[in-house]
Amino acid sequence: MLLIACPNCGPRAQAEFTFERPLASIVTPTETLPDLIHKLFTRENPRGPSWELWRHTYGCAGWLKVHRDTHSHQISAALPVDMETPS
Repeated sequence: MLLIACPNCGPRAQAEFTFERPLASIVTPTETLPDLIHKLFTRENPRGPSWELWRHTYGCAGWLKVHRDTHSHQISAALPVDMETPS
């Protein structure tokens, strides 16, 4: 069972969370149309570590930045969205 350490609720089963998207695919209102299309539809899907946006849907309803390996699914960090993402 995959556990995600919610900063508000502590470790919880993945079933309580909803995956939204990789952080690299989040668009802003100031992006140009080509950049927007690239981020939404033509981005790469590499195997390995990735920062992702998740929501604790069946818990505190908070949004999290989760650092997860897309190959092994191992989670190494879960941060509130308002915290700076480490490089």
